[in-house]
Amino acid sequence: MTDNFVLFEYRLNQAEITLADAKKMLDESVSNHSIVNRAYYSMFYMVLALFLRMNVDVKTSKHTGVISIFDREFVLSGKIDKKYSKMLHQMFDDRQEFDYKELVVVTKEDAKRSITFAEDFINALKNFIYESQTQKLK
Repeated sequence: MTDNFVLFEYRLNQAEITLADAKKMLDESVSNHSIVNRAYYSMFYMVLALFLRMNVDVKTSKHTGVISIFDREFVLSGKIDKKYSKMLHQMFDDRQEFDYKELVVVTKEDAKRSITFAEDFINALKNFIYESQTQKLK
């Protein structure tokens, strides 16, 4: 196994565990704010896993930079449906607002939506990676 593949597996696992944490928090009625935060981060970690698996060279750790590279390499190129970019941007904006603005109310519906987005997003990227790797074998 290469270092790149080990890091890919680490990021993929990180995305899945973080999403599982968000779901458990929802089930246990933990802070809606924290659920949205965890759901966003599960998506962010999945993008990092995607970059590693698809050998996309990333020179930034800034969230806006990572999202921009995702859009350029995968969405604008037509490899991944733009609805996933919209989900990621919405979750980034929500997390920014909920983490940094004062007196913001985060509802149970916000928390549920964030988990739905994260599940759909992670599954789509995992399917894309799997299909891309299958194509390489043909």
